Amino acid sequence: MFFTWGYFVEVLIAGLLQGVLYSLVALGFVLIFKASGVFNFAQGSMVLFAALTLVGFIEMGLHWTLAFVVTAGVMVLLAMVIEKVVLRPLVNQPHIILFMATIGIFYFLDGFGQTLWGSDVKLLDIGIPKDPRFILEGIFEGGILVNSFDLVAALVGAALVAVLALFFQYTRVGRALRAVADDHQAALSVGIPLKTIWVIVWSVAGIVALVAGIMWGSKAGVQFSLALIAFKALPVLILGGFTSIPGAIVGGLIIGAGEQVAEVFVGPLVGGAIQDWFAYMLALVFLLFRPQGLFGERIIERI
Repeated sequence: MFFTWGYFVEVLIAGLLQGVLYSLVALGFVLIFKASGVFNFAQGSMVLFAALTLVGFIEMGLHWTLAFVVTAGVMVLLAMVIEKVVLRPLVNQPHIILFMATIGIFYFLDGFGQTLWGSDVKLLDIGIPKDPRFILEGIFEGGILVNSFDLVAALVGAALVAVLALFFQYTRVGRALRAVADDHQAALSVGIPLKTIWVIVWSVAGIVALVAGIMWGSKAGVQFSLALIAFKALPVLILGGFTSIPGAIVGGLIIGAGEQVAEVFVGPLVGGAIQDWFAYMLALVFLLFRPQGLFGERIIERI
């Protein structure tokens, strides 16, 4: 393969922009984990359910902006139901019990979404431009080709990270969420309303899932394989740290750029398909040498 720095940068930027889409899904996992200490296996199905619901309301004749607001309300209602029916009875239960509960939520949302909206692949078009454009023409001859849609997704991801980081750091609710994650019983003893906190965090995670569903659905169509995007978000979390919002973004960028560069430049030498396993091999390396991730907190327990 003929190598040029311009082509390398083009592949690298494409990978970074793809990584932003991974990060959007990973953000929802981080929110739930920060509030409960549990990996929310259902986040992928929440992305799918939110996207299906949005498309369903658009097909009913609502403008996409109004459909977004209504769908956000549906995700808040879903959070309230999950808190009352699933989470409230499991307060102070081991984390493995809560994790198994999220697996049940995953399959419920997957089946309920299919029953409610059908199983066909649905087109989601909200006017985001998808035309290619050239950038950095003054640096590289001919410029660097990028997709306008990926640039919009990058801006959306950056805005979400900024809002969520400020929310957790500077608001009373954000600090309460972190307290609940550390110790449910202690949080209750100092007057933190656990029920309200869980509704809030699942609502925010649902809205983040809606944004991720819009981005992924607009890019590849709303289909039931979208729920499996959770499996690609897992390596992102391992790299960035399960409790770090900036880590979710950095992890996504590393995974996206790494698998894209490896696929284009190393793939032809080994038969291709590196994108299918690169993220998981990199995650395995991190688990061996830095299990807390780049930004995660290293937990030291006294024995």
